[in-house]
Amino acid sequence: MSAAGAAGLRDGDVTGEETEGTEEADSAAWSTEYDRTPETLRWLRAKRRAHRGRRNRDLAVTGYAVLLFCVGYGSTLGYRFVQRLGHLAAQEGTLEAIRRALPAALVLGACGLAVLAARDALWRGPVLVPRHDVSWLLAQPVRRERVLRPAFRLTVLLMTAAGVLCAAGGAVLLRLTGLGELGPALLLCLPAGVCLPVLAAALALQVERGVGLARRVRVLTPYAVLLVAALAAQAALAATGRRSAVAETVELWSGPWGWAAQPVLHAAGVRTDGWQLAVLLLAAVTAAALVHAVATAGTIPTRRLRARAATAATVASVLWTAELRAARLAVTEALADGASGTPRRRLPMPRSRRLVVVWRDAVALLRAPERAVSAALWIAAAAGTAGPAVALDGTARVAVLAGALTLGWFGVGRLAETARLEADDVRRSSWSPFRLASLMLQHAVVPALAGAVLALVAAVPFALRGGGWALLLMPLCAAPFAASAVLAAVRGPVRTELLSLGLVTPAGDASVFVFLFWYATPFLSAVGPLTAGLGLSGALEAGASAGDVARPVTAAVGVTLALLFAAARQARKLHRAAG
Repeated sequence: MSAAGAAGLRDGDVTGEETEGTEEADSAAWSTEYDRTPETLRWLRAKRRAHRGRRNRDLAVTGYAVLLFCVGYGSTLGYRFVQRLGHLAAQEGTLEAIRRALPAALVLGACGLAVLAARDALWRGPVLVPRHDVSWLLAQPVRRERVLRPAFRLTVLLMTAAGVLCAAGGAVLLRLTGLGELGPALLLCLPAGVCLPVLAAALALQVERGVGLARRVRVLTPYAVLLVAALAAQAALAATGRRSAVAETVELWSGPWGWAAQPVLHAAGVRTDGWQLAVLLLAAVTAAALVHAVATAGTIPTRRLRARAATAATVASVLWTAELRAARLAVTEALADGASGTPRRRLPMPRSRRLVVVWRDAVALLRAPERAVSAALWIAAAAGTAGPAVALDGTARVAVLAGALTLGWFGVGRLAETARLEADDVRRSSWSPFRLASLMLQHAVVPALAGAVLALVAAVPFALRGGGWALLLMPLCAAPFAASAVLAAVRGPVRTELLSLGLVTPAGDASVFVFLFWYATPFLSAVGPLTAGLGLSGALEAGASAGDVARPVTAAVGVTLALLFAAARQARKLHRAAG
């Protein structure tokens, strides 16, 4: 074999199983007489000591800035939130509705944490080693566990600290709503705040080190998301009085997600027989999982460590320049590593050249069904959020409606990936007989149609309850959302120069808000007018007339045309800038 071929094998250009076997053989190539772990780590500590002071100063400045921002801008919001929560808890029936929804809601939070930890392990994981350590340190005759275990312990420590803060926040919420006293609530929330993060870190470690488990996580993620959505629906139904005692009992005793919820439920005044046994089971499982994770932390293959270090470095570098799109592409590529090939689903070729772009977008969506599923979940969440808005009035209605439209905007935006890919590199449009501006406008057709179909399905429950207006208004929102997604795709590179405008105000430099406004312009241009058109008209009332519906319809049509015009203009500028 040539030297280049040998180097390629050493870099991991083989299958996962072969790589793990090769690395195990490499680690066994040196014996204990060549072990240089103590002196190597001692030399590294001496070399890093010179940079530790500067790193600590940087962390102190960053922490001070974050604290100042939270105190300056968060204190007012926190005070208003506490007042609003107190008024809400004083309403008749609110506390009982919260108690009814708590079992499913707490299980939902625990399951959501497990899904996030498993997905995070596919591209980063709890054992994240810098690239220079992977490339140089692990190649030396040192014991891997001495290098990898500290990284895992640090992750567990940080996650546990965050969990304790969440437990304290949960106890405060129970006190503010009148569901429990602060001291007992804090003690009963701590088991969940301590054990669940440790279990999540242990799960993520197993996903990071195992090829087979990582593959199963990729396959089972859609079903896990559907389970989380079902738990959210169960919590909403329970709040309205439609509980299932059998389902709640099964959930609370089926695993750590339910065991952790039982002491919190006891603190909130919900009857939970045997919660002490649940705490003991949770503590025992957490201890066993932590011991096993610490024992296996040093067995992660170097290939997987190298890939995660590269992805994390890419994400960190582009986030400093606010290139969120580049960070998302890097994470998406890492999440797809080792996944099955793209399904070769096809649609009949169109007879007219004017339908080629629409046909390509439809085929791309057909070959990436996870985008359609994700969009359906976002739109379902939007429909579920829009339900309470119908029963509210005034500012509360507008606020809840804005949240629902925001969720719908994210859902339709998931369907416009082809427009973003086309705008990432305008040279890709060389295949098309259309100019870039016309091409980008055609990319809005499939997101608008698919989003309208999903919104129409989500509007059926509203129509069955007498809200026939939803069959028109909810699908109508898909068109401006699709136009907004296309405009966001063609607005060009991130304008980081807006962060240094030097707009000094009594509250500080306002340049960051100018940048955020520029970044959110497509979103605000779509959600803002629709919120005003729907919330301030009588279209959401039970006996809405045609005149009441005319205002949101006019707003949707006008916003769509304006956004498409802006997208075409930006596409022409992007084409000229690319030369």
